[in-house]
Amino acid sequence: MGALAGMMMKLPAALDTQLQRDAQLTLFESSVLSALAMAEQHTLTMSHLAAIVNGSQSRLSNVVKQLAKHGWVRREPCPGNRRYTNAVLTDTGSEKVAAAAPEHVSAVRRLVFDPLTDQQIAALREIGDRIVNRVDPDSQWP
Repeated sequence: MGALAGMMMKLPAALDTQLQRDAQLTLFESSVLSALAMAEQHTLTMSHLAAIVNGSQSRLSNVVKQLAKHGWVRREPCPGNRRYTNAVLTDTGSEKVAAAAPEHVSAVRRLVFDPLTDQQIAALREIGDRIVNRVDPDSQWP
């Protein structure tokens, strides 16, 4: 239990530090930008985006507001349902994701995958999927 708790505390902090140092992004901001980058037409409703990044509506709203100030995201009414607001990754936001990715991927490899064997990596993938499905059977994570 201690190893899991330690990993859950230390790994996000280490990745957050790397992203802030190398890309001037928090881990949460990076998660928002990455989720939009992976979405069809780089667009998600704010409520769907909040579910994907596991953030409250108010936290997400504040972060999207900050990302919009940088020109990386814009908000617009959802054409299919005016009660919803879409978050849209801009071209500048796509460039930011692409610029941040190499160092971030390198940090994830170094911190998570390099110390593991191929068999352990496969087990980690299966264990992670099982835990996410148990914690949130309706998980929105891609």
